[in-house]
Amino acid sequence: MKKKIMILPGDGIGPEVAQEGRRVLEHVGRHFGHSFEINEGLIGGHSLDTYGEPLTDEVLQQCKDADAVLLGAVGGPKWDQNPGELRPEKALLKLRKELGLFANLRPVEVLAPLATASPLKKEIVADVDLLVVRELTGGLYFGKKEQGQTPGGENWAVDELIYSEHEVERIAHVAFQTARKRRNKVTSVDKANVLESSRLWRATVERVHTEYPDVELEHMLVDNAAMQLIRSPKQFDVVVTENMFGDILSDEASVLAGSIGLMPSASLSASAGLGLYESVHGSAPDIAGQEKANPLATILSVAMLLRHSFDLNPEAQLIEKAVKQVIKDGYRTLDIGQGETVGETQVLGTTDMTDAVISRLDQSITQTEKVK
Repeated sequence: MKKKIMILPGDGIGPEVAQEGRRVLEHVGRHFGHSFEINEGLIGGHSLDTYGEPLTDEVLQQCKDADAVLLGAVGGPKWDQNPGELRPEKALLKLRKELGLFANLRPVEVLAPLATASPLKKEIVADVDLLVVRELTGGLYFGKKEQGQTPGGENWAVDELIYSEHEVERIAHVAFQTARKRRNKVTSVDKANVLESSRLWRATVERVHTEYPDVELEHMLVDNAAMQLIRSPKQFDVVVTENMFGDILSDEASVLAGSIGLMPSASLSASAGLGLYESVHGSAPDIAGQEKANPLATILSVAMLLRHSFDLNPEAQLIEKAVKQVIKDGYRTLDIGQGETVGETQVLGTTDMTDAVISRLDQSITQTEKVK
């Protein structure tokens, strides 16, 4: 297989975790005979400092020409006071829009050895396995934005929330199709008791559901969903929701696993294959360059890249198996320095943790070859 991959390292710990993701990609490519042409480009704060804009047209075109994009992280205090158009995060919105990345998949799986690392009780989080499907190109983040002043001198601001039927339909199809590969249940989250956009959302999801009679559908108001994620998270299989609700709920759900440093994500387009893959965590500039960053979310994002963009499910499964084995063997980064293991735990730096994953990956590959 020959594929082009664009890597956008970004800011803070982004370049560190992106480098570890690249190492795993190249390792898989060598073992399985895949040819991955990998290029890198600036995004976010580093792009602002170099080019005066968070995402240049040249880098955007390179992303469009690639088969998949792997992102580190963007942002940091250095650019927090910039106007909206010159914030590092603006690059992400532009990427989502220009690449048509309408579906964001954020899996949350609580690994048994890390059940006690969660701030919640072990009996609440043990065996949690859910997927948040977030609509990514509509709603408040992409609506009209305006600020002004009343005749009396009072400042005001407006963010417009707009959804059309086709935007809701396509994300609903993703949720139902994904649920068929899991446990056949979809929870659609909205605020239909207050918002017209949510009433449209609920009615459209119900209509799409008629095409998936084998999948259970329930509706849940967003405030209740936020509570239920903490109170009883095991009830959820696939959670589908609009852009802002999905942003908030998926970050909340990531805490269940003990660290946001374990959470991968995939942002998919309607075009076959093309997707952007990134860890859920931010740029964490306070630990940049100190070998403290957890690379596992990015490595798991690489697994999602191989599965969703390249249809390399066996390779993706081997990476996921290697990550789970490393955790089971007691290896930790600082953010997950607690948890239950058979023996003692050992805290590793960013590079050493990736080395451990690659070692387990080689073991799994060898075992697979012996079986064949």
